[in-house]
Amino acid sequence: MTRHKRSTPNRGFRVADQIQRDLAELVRELKDPRVGMITLNAVEVTPDYAHAKVYFSLLVGDPAETEAGLNEAAGWLRNGLFKRLAIHTVPTLHFQFDRTTERAADLSALITKANAQRARED
Repeated sequence: MTRHKRSTPNRGFRVADQIQRDLAELVRELKDPRVGMITLNAVEVTPDYAHAKVYFSLLVGDPAETEAGLNEAAGWLRNGLFKRLAIHTVPTLHFQFDRTTERAADLSALITKANAQRARED
């Protein structure tokens, strides 16, 4: 009777977290001028570990140029992950600009505006 190997609970989350930490170190080594001061916000890994979406935010610069620079360097970054991670399949990296902080700032401004308008009416 053959037994199937049970997957470790939350392994996907732990792998994604480790990829995020390792990528943060590797991105600092990039010499591409399009990639400036970025923050890696999250990593989502597919169940088969074939692909990973890496969400980043940007302090200064053009998000489209930075995304293009990161996606061009994805092969080099993946190679660096091969050397650091102890998993069979290192995912193909897909970088996407994360607009969450922009949306949060917009919502905060709307709330402040609504509160100021309410204070004037009272």
